[in-house]
Amino acid sequence: MASFNALLLFISYLLLLCSPFCSPARPRALVLPVAKDAATLQYVARIRQRTPSVLLKLVVDLGGRYLWVDCDSGYVSSTYRPARCRSAQCALANSNSCGDCFSAPRPGCNNNTCGVDPENPITRTSTTGELAQDVLSLASTDGSNPGHLAADQNFLFSCAPAFLLQGLANGATGMAGLGRNKVGTPSQLAAAFSFRRKFALCLSSSTSSDGVIFFGDGPYRFLGTQNVDAAQSLSYTPLLVNPVSTAGTFVRGEKSVEYFIGVTAIRVGGKAVPLNKTLLTIDKNGVGGTKISTVTPYTTLETSIYKAVTAAFATAMAAVPRVAAVAPFGLCFDAGSIGGTRVGPAVPEVDLVLQSESVYWRMFGANTMVAAGEKVLCLGFVDGGVEPRTSVVIGGHQVEDNLLQFDLAASRLGFSSSLLFRQTTCANFNFTGSG
Repeated sequence: MASFNALLLFISYLLLLCSPFCSPARPRALVLPVAKDAATLQYVARIRQRTPSVLLKLVVDLGGRYLWVDCDSGYVSSTYRPARCRSAQCALANSNSCGDCFSAPRPGCNNNTCGVDPENPITRTSTTGELAQDVLSLASTDGSNPGHLAADQNFLFSCAPAFLLQGLANGATGMAGLGRNKVGTPSQLAAAFSFRRKFALCLSSSTSSDGVIFFGDGPYRFLGTQNVDAAQSLSYTPLLVNPVSTAGTFVRGEKSVEYFIGVTAIRVGGKAVPLNKTLLTIDKNGVGGTKISTVTPYTTLETSIYKAVTAAFATAMAAVPRVAAVAPFGLCFDAGSIGGTRVGPAVPEVDLVLQSESVYWRMFGANTMVAAGEKVLCLGFVDGGVEPRTSVVIGGHQVEDNLLQFDLAASRLGFSSSLLFRQTTCANFNFTGSG
């Protein structure tokens, strides 16, 4: 009996030693490393799919409808299953497309399968792809460190032909869509692991250190002079629904799955910029408003908004020598005449005013200025042209080293402003020991 009790104690010790890294328990949250590609300025997540498991590099598309991968280039998996016509999976993807493939069956080419429309927003190309299921694996987390791999055995995604990869970062084999629909990556993972439909994005400004995406609730801890839980310092604003899809191809009546917020005014250095505010609202045709994008490198503004913002910024920077503009920017300065702060170059703040004057997303020099040449700093906003589909598109540079929490269940965005103020960055999640 004594030896039996000793065996039980030994087994208990092994289980404790194993946790949390090999525990099969349901995770409370999941975590993905995200690298910034220096050549394209795209954000590339690393995630495992298939059986046997393959490490994929996928460009992050915040407003993408689903995850899609190239199935033309040697997709091999024993757990791949095409979604059949008129199946529950097909309904979940809001697809009424049904097709056959007139060649030998393989991933991406099967008869009686549901079709969807994978899209590359960088080249603005859409095509038809097979809807399918396979195993998707990513690390669990307690908010501070990565833990054991957790697998969604029935993750829905789209196969796509190899030509859709054009324009993506080198080595990328698809895109990870994080849109607010039932087959978007956040909703699928929340359903598979029974956590709240919530995810957080923290993009690194460094091309040598990873940023992070969390699926599930906080804490979201980053190393620094203190162990910072960025979830504790969020301001909130409602997420708005654009009534008309902004995808390249869509069915009549389909709403946009992108993330829109209600910017009501813009301030530069604390002073309101005169704007045509009707451009800041979304009309019945889905035109106007403000959205957040990870596939747009720099914030783009409708032409009249762009001119007003750059004029206000130039006035506030009147004492700093201007230099020739460097495309795609229109307002550039002598970097040697601009001092530095903890939150980047010492320039006027740009505020996106939200549902009230007291709720605003403040952008400091690290997010508003771009080093565009030797001793050249440019305002990192781009002219989006006359009558664009969306008046303000907040791009990747403006959200780097900010934590953004997208709560799909509550339809609200939490935003931290720059983590540099808290002496940390999005590159400071502790991925040591990650699979």
